[in-house]
Amino acid sequence: MPLLFLYYECFDTAIQLLSSEPPGSFIMRDSTSYRGSFGLAMKVFSNNTGETGSDHIKHFLIESSAKGVHLKGASEEPYFGSLSAFVYQHTIMPLALPCKLVIPSQDFTGGGEENLITNPEVTLPVSPKAAVCNLLYLHSMAMETLTGKAAVQKAVSSTFEQDVLPTPTIVHFKVTEQGITLTDIQRKLFFRRHYPMATISFCDVDPENRKWQKFSKTSRIFGVVAKSPSDTENICHLFAEYDAVHPASHIVDFIKKLLPAA
Repeated sequence: MPLLFLYYECFDTAIQLLSSEPPGSFIMRDSTSYRGSFGLAMKVFSNNTGETGSDHIKHFLIESSAKGVHLKGASEEPYFGSLSAFVYQHTIMPLALPCKLVIPSQDFTGGGEENLITNPEVTLPVSPKAAVCNLLYLHSMAMETLTGKAAVQKAVSSTFEQDVLPTPTIVHFKVTEQGITLTDIQRKLFFRRHYPMATISFCDVDPENRKWQKFSKTSRIFGVVAKSPSDTENICHLFAEYDAVHPASHIVDFIKKLLPAA
């Protein structure tokens, strides 16, 4: 059973997880040496019978920059708008990797039999426990006591009424049962922000289905409503799609499944 996005802590863990898997199986983690970048561990083919299990596991660094994500040291590789776009292309062609990556057909956590939706053109590369992608972070607005669809609608309307629209920031967007973590890839606006799931009350696309212009394309907008750190008012955090691989509707659906019961 091929593996996908698992945030392992060390190379020994990666070797243990991948040693019994077929070539092309892989896992990823946040790089501890290069902030904003990612470590890729993958199982490769080998014809040498004298090699140990660890010799079949190769490690690579995927760098993040304003241009996108890129395999370090591979000048022939293009830049990709997100990790999922990187993965999708390498499931079609290996490019600079030793072999093609393999998308999983089941959850690798051992916690159930739920199948993953694995067409990366229409869905997030997620397990039932986590989702990772790149998005455009627009900005955050105080909503006082307003929440739900009304908060998202007002936040978007107020944004477009501004004389100068906010400059969007490309963020690494990670959702787990613990909450939503944002990492500013370019480190211009902030380093990292975390919103615990217990503080999030609502998430949905703009009720008026308005779009954000990006490089002559339009991206759907969605909002996440959460309590402020002081817990005295609601804050609506606005995001827009960064690429077609991650439609807003799928991100919203994933977050809704993890929201605390009303």
